[in-house]
Amino acid sequence: QVQLVESGGGLVQPGGSLRLSCAASRYIFNTYAMGWYRQAPGKQRELVATTTSGGITNYSDSAKDRFTISRDNAKNTVYLQMNSLKPEDTAVYYCNVNVVGVDYWGQGTQVTVSS
Repeated sequence: QVQLVESGGGLVQPGGSLRLSCAASRYIFNTYAMGWYRQAPGKQRELVATTTSGGITNYSDSAKDRFTISRDNAKNTVYLQMNSLKPEDTAVYYCNVNVVGVDYWGQGTQVTVSS
């Protein structure tokens, strides 16, 4: 059973920052690439950022230069630091891991950017 436990969403003003966390088991964390996706109302789920088990990162164009994905090996946790947030970043954010072709998702955490 693959479990991903997310935390850290909330309401923030434009230009503000939030950090999302996603905790996984040690085996999952050390073996597979993990990532963050988001889904805004009425839109398809989209990639935000990914990190391999070795720490190689990849970002969507919208996340590049504002968001940072990182790993804490001691806590088996992947973070998404989001800075300079914009109203269009409002969405439910999901942690993801693909294990042998099967996608597993966290429960989702709401991020709302509004004044």
